[in-house]
Amino acid sequence: MFLNVRIILVLFLAYLNISWAHPGHDHQVEAAERSEYLKHNTRSLSHCTARLRSRGHEAANLKRRQHLAHELRRTRGLDDHPFLKARDLNSVLSQSHRSNDTSIALDTPLQTIFSDNSSCILQPEVTEGPYYVSGELIRKNITNGEEGVPLALDMQIIDVTTCEPVDGVYVDIWHCNATGVYGGVIAAGNGASSDTNNVNNTAFRGLQKTDGLGVVQFDTIFPGHYAGRANHIHLLTLVEDATRLLNNNTVSGLTASHSGQMFFDQSLQAEVETIQPYTANTQDLTTNAQDAILATEANSSDPMMEYVYLGERVTDGILGWIRIGINASESHQVRAWGQYSPFDTDTQGVAPAVSSSGATRRGVLAIR
Repeated sequence: MFLNVRIILVLFLAYLNISWAHPGHDHQVEAAERSEYLKHNTRSLSHCTARLRSRGHEAANLKRRQHLAHELRRTRGLDDHPFLKARDLNSVLSQSHRSNDTSIALDTPLQTIFSDNSSCILQPEVTEGPYYVSGELIRKNITNGEEGVPLALDMQIIDVTTCEPVDGVYVDIWHCNATGVYGGVIAAGNGASSDTNNVNNTAFRGLQKTDGLGVVQFDTIFPGHYAGRANHIHLLTLVEDATRLLNNNTVSGLTASHSGQMFFDQSLQAEVETIQPYTANTQDLTTNAQDAILATEANSSDPMMEYVYLGERVTDGILGWIRIGINASESHQVRAWGQYSPFDTDTQGVAPAVSSSGATRRGVLAIR
């Protein structure tokens, strides 16, 4: 019986001649690859706006975000506090994506607080970054109890070829912790490289399947920063026909229709970085303006997360939302640093009990 047995297999593949060290990973090359792709592909969802509105998707988005905010505020005891804030559009890097009018109250119209004001599209890119780990848990809460500013994500996936929500695809997200370290990876460039237990750390990684409105939601924390990159979140949309659901609450498959990244206002990053445990991060800070990957997108699109504070302070929590355009018929193979391999079960067997923290997780197959 292999139930509840963790096996760590490390396979160093000699043919791979790309450097995957994290700060050593060439962000300029990654940005150039992404920029070349964007030159030849649609970047805006503006042509879908009228259709989405006429079909009731915009109204549904407003109501869903209001309900989510209400539930989050209720659980945090913030019912009597105002939302923050409305916004002033300028350029991607200088504009605020936070509701920016301190007079906003509980009776402020939904359109003012929860509207989609950006025409963002995150198109597929050549690289998904150095530390993607496949085979993660299907779950909404990906924190594993780790500390940080609470961040609730509401993401809608739209097919730009049809202007319709994409139903039934898995959205895989991952990001570093408050001090800039990715769980599931041991590498000199990832920080905490002496902690061998980090290979089994599933924090800030997980998947959700889109509903009929193309929506997934996650509970996480605001990501930290690391050298060479501003605060961001990675995401993949996995091709449905090439993705298999396993009995241990994970999926298999490395074929994606989209790989992208989501970013945050510089002012929001600055405020979060003044709070523990973010202040313990000793890695060099990279601003949005210095992030080469963000710069390739900000020239003509808006990859920033819209957001409101759930209360009067950032520590009360943040609700962020974004609408992402993909070409659902596209597909490309993604490269994984590692894979959580379900040695303890298969699609024909019976999976062991798996806690939300991943405490009974499987072995880890490192395939870099």
